[in-house]
Amino acid sequence: MTRFSDDIVQAVLHHMNDDHADDSLLISRAFGDRGAQSARMVDVTPDAGHWVYTLDDDLGERPLAVRWSRTITERPEIRREIVALYDRACGILGETPRPH
Repeated sequence: MTRFSDDIVQAVLHHMNDDHADDSLLISRAFGDRGAQSARMVDVTPDAGHWVYTLDDDLGERPLAVRWSRTITERPEIRREIVALYDRACGILGETPRPH
């Protein structure tokens, strides 16, 4: 399976970590641990989004991979899948998603 180019991955990570840090934390709380204190996206693959999150226990970062709804191959699909994860995370945590 072909990975996304480094340029695409870095652009997605920059956007998520700079503009949507709260969304990464929400996703980490829903699919990782509800006690997550901070989170950041660290990779994008055709099969999953990858984050690390921290808890209040000083044990360091914990990895989190959340599978997409299907394998993706095109850059526009990344946004669609992250929005879908955000919506699912809101549902799991009882949050109202913001409009897209």
